[in-house]
Amino acid sequence: MTSRGLEQAEAALASAGLAEPVEHVSVLPALRKLLTGLRRGQVVSVSGTGMLPLALLAGASAAGAWCAVVGMPEFGVLAAADMGADLDRVVLVVDPGEQWAEVVAVLLTAAEVVLVRPPVQVTGQLARRLVALARRHGSALVVLGEWEGAQTRLRVASSLWVGVEHGGGYLRGQRVRVEASGRGASARPRSVWLWLPGPDGSVSGADLAALEVAG
Repeated sequence: MTSRGLEQAEAALASAGLAEPVEHVSVLPALRKLLTGLRRGQVVSVSGTGMLPLALLAGASAAGAWCAVVGMPEFGVLAAADMGADLDRVVLVVDPGEQWAEVVAVLLTAAEVVLVRPPVQVTGQLARRLVALARRHGSALVVLGEWEGAQTRLRVASSLWVGVEHGGGYLRGQRVRVEASGRGASARPRSVWLWLPGPDGSVSGADLAALEVAG
């Protein structure tokens, strides 16, 4: 099983073909108050629950970037598509097994965005090696969980599902507050309210007026 994960990553890249990397990896318009884009060669750590990682991947793939997802069996393919993701530009490695680091390293040499949930805390030489690969090949490494030295950190600070009334009705959307912080140009803390997802599955701004309209 472990060797199949590495072979799967290599075979998917070989069959998909490679596009020239774009100068900046785009994000969805609703996220641009937090991020002007995913900076190539840097690490973004995402904490908290929810669909924020899918939204990051959706914006990048919709703009033409090749993306990869490693170690996320719960990855919501339909939800990502509703957010605008181009699934033809997404490589999924559901179970990399014990070779997850090797799989991520392979994908960092070709994909512009690599979304990964490490099975353990990544530190020391391994962390430096993966960051060096991201810088060398111009990839953005998006990590679910903490990553020491991440240039940008995103956190889902609070969330509220809308639509259920007194135990009845249907969930129509989730309103979340996302906070961003980081180092250097990203040091200033920022936050924004988003529909993640909205009633139609897409991502958009969600101020208080929008919440009242949604009921």
